[in-house]
Amino acid sequence: MSDQLKKLLKTYESKLSSSEQKEQLKAILQGLNPRAEIVEAIFGKVPLDKVLNTQKFNFEKAAKSPKWLKELRGEHTPETEKYGISSFVFRARKPFHPVRLWNLVNDTEFWKGVLRSKGFFWLCTRMKTVGEWAQAGGSINFSPAGAWWASVPESLWGVDDEMKADIKSLFEGKYGDRRQELVFIGIKMDKAYLISRLEEALLTPEEMAAGESAWESYFDPFPEWQFQTENSDAET
Repeated sequence: MSDQLKKLLKTYESKLSSSEQKEQLKAILQGLNPRAEIVEAIFGKVPLDKVLNTQKFNFEKAAKSPKWLKELRGEHTPETEKYGISSFVFRARKPFHPVRLWNLVNDTEFWKGVLRSKGFFWLCTRMKTVGEWAQAGGSINFSPAGAWWASVPESLWGVDDEMKADIKSLFEGKYGDRRQELVFIGIKMDKAYLISRLEEALLTPEEMAAGESAWESYFDPFPEWQFQTENSDAET
């Protein structure tokens, strides 16, 4: 949880919370999970039927329709922007340099204002594997999310013609569907700064020209990813 959200929660929990602060907190929570029902506690009390055995949580819906997926589809919630809450998508068709990305995500200055970020990313040292990016407050996790379609022979895709056409629509240039696609949600984020820092972590034109054989030699500080396929035991 970010320091900004902690401060708002602390203020809200006190009796000094103003109506404006309350609405700001609600907007933040709705930004993080638009489907969530917000229940206000009065002197620490809340109706038990609102929190016990509600049967409202659906993992499949939560996974498919959170704020970041809505942002990817271009569905915005502008009513939250008056509280400084905003979101944006970072996209790129070049891979990240592993050392520069590692240094970036370990730089606390970079995360200023960011409450949540999620998506998938491409490391030049891991050409077969889609990297999953999941961050909430001070917690961040990188893990394998499968194989890039471009790394798998088309004969092994195992999809119908309609799905195959959808997959191919994601392809661009030499590297197919490999790309960066990350959604950021936060309070008073400096979008231009965040994008510039992310772009600095991508390969330079000179590094791109060097090609995959050179990329394989780059030091990669990220932990090993275990990724099972039919043709290999692991992808790092």
